[in-house]
Amino acid sequence: MPSRPYILAETTWKTIKSTRYEVAILPWGATEAHNLHLPYGTDIIESDYIAAESAKIAWESGVRVIVLPTLPYGVNTGQLDIPLTINMNPSTQSVILRDVVDSLSHQGIRKLVLLNSHGGNDFRQMVREIQVQRPEMFICTINWWQIVDQKKYFDEADDHAGEMETSVMLNIAPELVLPLSEAGDGKARTFKLSGLRERWVWTPRLWTKVTDDTGVGNPKRATAEKGAGYLEAATEKIAGFLRELAAADLKDMYE
Repeated sequence: MPSRPYILAETTWKTIKSTRYEVAILPWGATEAHNLHLPYGTDIIESDYIAAESAKIAWESGVRVIVLPTLPYGVNTGQLDIPLTINMNPSTQSVILRDVVDSLSHQGIRKLVLLNSHGGNDFRQMVREIQVQRPEMFICTINWWQIVDQKKYFDEADDHAGEMETSVMLNIAPELVLPLSEAGDGKARTFKLSGLRERWVWTPRLWTKVTDDTGVGNPKRATAEKGAGYLEAATEKIAGFLRELAAADLKDMYE
């Protein structure tokens, strides 16, 4: 058996055909600039790691979970003027998600967790539509950065490539992070309209109008130690949910 039988990309048919998987995880990232010091693949790297660590914890407690390959492109309509930011429209995401769900359903895997790593992705309406068409499936979505209160671990709030994300990346891929002395301060401009500024009105942000370094949030106090504590709390919580979901009867989900 491979050392990580819960990672589909590393697992052989020999293992797959003899394992009854209960839950599938589909990590979904994005390819975009993350301030001056983090790589374009930050959301992909984070979702890879968090999905794998959560699955490992669940697997070691007896849950047969499988992590599908991470999808690397997200909704980046507000960042298209930043070179090599790659946008995938929500309508495209919906088609891809539908095909993944159809495949799993045909194969008898009826529980799917979307592990989202990018703020521009919003799968809720897609799940509403697909689940009506595939009522035998249970589909849910998790934004991993919203699971644990950041205030317990970090000095400053992080919107994009700030203290939290930089700490996470310093913990899981430090070789890809430039020295923090080279990072921008992540200072962001706000909307002039009060409803948008107070967030009871919403519209997409045009990123280069908001920030000069593509970051929103100051990364200067980030440390690998902060990232480790935050990641441990988040992955333990996800793993607990995976255990509950694996044991759940889809015909009896309410109390």
